[in-house]
Amino acid sequence: MKLALSLIAALAFATPALSQDAAVSGIDSVEFDFGIGAIAKPKYAGADDHDVGPWVTLRNLRVGTYGGRDSANGFSILPNFDIMGPREEDDDDALKGMDDISRAYEAGVKLAYTRDGLSTYGTVRKGFGGHHGVVGELGVKYDFATSDKWSFQAGVEAGYGDSKLNETYFGVSAKEAANTEYGEYRPGGGFNTAAAILEARYQLTEKTALLGEVRFLRIVGDAADSPIVQDKNQPTLRLGIVRRLNFNF
Repeated sequence: MKLALSLIAALAFATPALSQDAAVSGIDSVEFDFGIGAIAKPKYAGADDHDVGPWVTLRNLRVGTYGGRDSANGFSILPNFDIMGPREEDDDDALKGMDDISRAYEAGVKLAYTRDGLSTYGTVRKGFGGHHGVVGELGVKYDFATSDKWSFQAGVEAGYGDSKLNETYFGVSAKEAANTEYGEYRPGGGFNTAAAILEARYQLTEKTALLGEVRFLRIVGDAADSPIVQDKNQPTLRLGIVRRLNFNF
């Protein structure tokens, strides 16, 4: 477990956002997907322009013996982590006069139920660093394969955050209002995003695969009414290569 946590900490400085779920069933092995690639995403939450940059991912972490697809059926309670990249006023003209936000780290849990590739899940995490709010998602996804090489994951997801989270990324303080053309704005907590996700995976070898993900996200609720939101639609595209790594004890 120390090895996995060390890898997560190291990757935090290499990528603006990292999401990780872990399943624990005994400390006799560690395995996970590690990948690199490129990401095209909005310059900030609510931007109408996109940036292209490097993408580093660590996903599907499992600690303990994994008995295959069928063993994933049923309820599970999993650790859940995420990292929010920093936001600086130089990132976009729309942020001139807004306070910078440092990188945020989030840790919490994920409750999921899976049956034959269909999963429903809910997550909750507490933020540290750039924000100190509570954030999470509710979603459903379906994993399916069309051949020995091609597999897909399709899902929908709703994201939420408390007032601390929404004020950090979508609020405008009195000081910021004085430095910009925006009026002061204090959003409340609640659902702030709705997303549809499609992931495609092409298996090059037993442990190496090409990975692509298209995520269409829309900002909703109080967050959508923020004056710094230039576009409520926030599409993201990720392309990369992943390798399944195994460590046995």
